[in-house]
Amino acid sequence: MILQTREVPPRVRYTLEQAGVHPLLAQLLAARGVRSADELDDGLARLLPPDALLGAAAAGRLLADAINAGQRICIVADYDCDGATACAVALRGLALLGAQPATLGYVVPDRAVHGYGLTPAIVDLALAAGPRPDLLVTVDNGIASHAGVAHARSLGLAVLVTDHHLPAANQPLPAADVIVNPNQPDCGFPSKAIAGVGVMFYVLLATRAEMRQRGAFDAASQPRLDALLDLVALGTVADVVKLDANNRRLVAQGLKRIRSGRMQPGVAALFRAAGRDPARAAGFDFGFALGPRINAAGRLADMTLGIECLCTDDSARATELAAQLDAINRERRDVEAGMREQAEVMLARWWTGAEPASIPPAVVLFDDSFHEGVVGIVAGRVKDRAHRPTFVFARGASGQLKGSGRSIPGFHLRDALDLVAKRHPGLLLRFGGHAMAAGCTLDEGGVPAFDAALQAVAAEWLDAATLQRTLRTDGPLALEWFNAETVALLDAQVWGQGFEAPVFCDEVQVLQQRLVGEKHLKLKLRHAGQERDAIWFSHDQPLPDRIRLAYRLGLDEWNGRQRVQMLIEAAPDTPTPQEKKPHAPPP
Repeated sequence: MILQTREVPPRVRYTLEQAGVHPLLAQLLAARGVRSADELDDGLARLLPPDALLGAAAAGRLLADAINAGQRICIVADYDCDGATACAVALRGLALLGAQPATLGYVVPDRAVHGYGLTPAIVDLALAAGPRPDLLVTVDNGIASHAGVAHARSLGLAVLVTDHHLPAANQPLPAADVIVNPNQPDCGFPSKAIAGVGVMFYVLLATRAEMRQRGAFDAASQPRLDALLDLVALGTVADVVKLDANNRRLVAQGLKRIRSGRMQPGVAALFRAAGRDPARAAGFDFGFALGPRINAAGRLADMTLGIECLCTDDSARATELAAQLDAINRERRDVEAGMREQAEVMLARWWTGAEPASIPPAVVLFDDSFHEGVVGIVAGRVKDRAHRPTFVFARGASGQLKGSGRSIPGFHLRDALDLVAKRHPGLLLRFGGHAMAAGCTLDEGGVPAFDAALQAVAAEWLDAATLQRTLRTDGPLALEWFNAETVALLDAQVWGQGFEAPVFCDEVQVLQQRLVGEKHLKLKLRHAGQERDAIWFSHDQPLPDRIRLAYRLGLDEWNGRQRVQMLIEAAPDTPTPQEKKPHAPPP
């Protein structure tokens, strides 16, 4: 483990301070690429305009026509939190814009039965689920659904694809009526990292603009789509997309609504089920408390539960559904724990002590006992442990092998799959994803060939520096900022993927250390001449008397009293913690 201090442009930090930004916050923001105080304006007026998103205006016309004609619209959802929130945003937003409830419906694939995206089988499901739809609208999927789109249009259905995944290179896009995706060719939308739920929100903005132009309402009486931003924020953070400036504004607006008590009943119910206080909501809650509970439905049960929880306006019903999601999530944690133990046994052949001795440049794991719904989570855990691009496979209901991968910085996972597919035609039955997360499907017996092919790409693309685990820190924390006010200041900001929460680094003296809960190291430290409480979750090895530690700030609350404590993240030459962020409850 290398602890690397972020560079802080002094002139930028000074500029931010002169604009009234807190000195510590000015340092942290300057180190993350913020260049002026204007970038910190998270008002709705600062959002990128929808007309910058290719296809959004055409989608607005298509949806406005459908609403005016009373056509039936079926949302084709996805079985993760981004897809569930995008579906809820679509249904709620179209209703706000005048679509009658009887004309709106949705279908969501079963992960084990239908696979991912708008397949011909899902088109048939949409036709069989209720009154025949006139228009299919995909959310968080569809950019690779050539066969499904063709099947729908052959049956006389119009298709609107809204997605954010990368399209296949050097291949035509599906023949949908309209495609809205910031990553499609010729789209100049600056926020390429927008989540699927964000794309759908922008389509609704464009639809509202179209209907306003047609005279359906004026600017004063138009529906308030910002009422959907709690869902947009949840899906954005849970999908672990890069929090660029536009995504941070979407998340900040959603958090403001939640903190003030303005949220969907299902979101409020999920906060209660997770034991979190919405008045103190942070992006962390989306990623580690609410998101996993919704995702659990798609992993082990039926994502209909998650979508219904987010769509209902009945608080009692929302509470009931949130309790079911919480129970499913507990089951998911048990399944995951067993798979992780099995994965650890598989990894043991490469380990000597705390660090890997001869681990290959990529890791591919498969076992007949693995559960298809949890392979992505386990791949992420193994990736964190080994610091290698990782794929974990399980056998699907069809007998094919379903794999989910997670990557490390410097290794674009979807591009790697594309290269594997080109070098080994027929090996990958399907694949897709992003730089840091991707999935693929193999025939029975295909894992050894895939392992060898991925290893070859990883050996070419990864060097020793990339394979070295590095944690970027914000350097020492001045004594004056070690207080509860700083914790509140930092917790009020929007942190996440690509805009990481602050991690400080100091040399400390270890005064006391003991194990709690059998696997967590409780510490009493001397830091900057003061005694500090600290804890290192999922670390059971003793520390030397003096050591350099990377840590976050947190509040330890007990019997109504609050104490600032150091939440240890890492030390030089030690692995990072294996569990969720230290101050997290079980997700």
